[in-house]
Amino acid sequence: MDSNVDGNLASNVTGTVPGSAADRVDSVTVRLDYPVAFDGVVRDALTLRRPKVRDMRAAQKIAPGDEEGQELAIFAALAGVSPNDLEGMDLGDYHRVQDAYFRLTSAGKNQPENA
Repeated sequence: MDSNVDGNLASNVTGTVPGSAADRVDSVTVRLDYPVAFDGVVRDALTLRRPKVRDMRAAQKIAPGDEEGQELAIFAALAGVSPNDLEGMDLGDYHRVQDAYFRLTSAGKNQPENA
C-alpha cells in the first residue's frame, strides 16, 4: 500500500472517544475526498455509530446470502443514509468507511475477557 494512502487514511478518519474509557470508540467520522449526495444533500463527511446486533441481523434479512449487500446495508444503517447512496461513493472513500467500521468493531478488544 502506498505510504500516501496510509497518511491520508489517518487524517480522513476520526473517532469520538468518551473521556472515561480511553479505548472505547462510540462513533467514527470519515472525511470524503469526493463529496457525494446522501438523501439529496451533498456531504463531505460520513459518521458511523457503533453497530448493534440488530443492525447485523437486519442487514442479513435485507440481503440474504449477499455479503456485499449486507455490508452496504449495515454501513447505511450506521450512517443513517440509503444503501443506494453509498453505492455512488468513490471507491477510495468507501474503503475508508470499511476501515472505520473495523475500528468500531475492534475497539476495546484489549479489555479483559470478563470485563
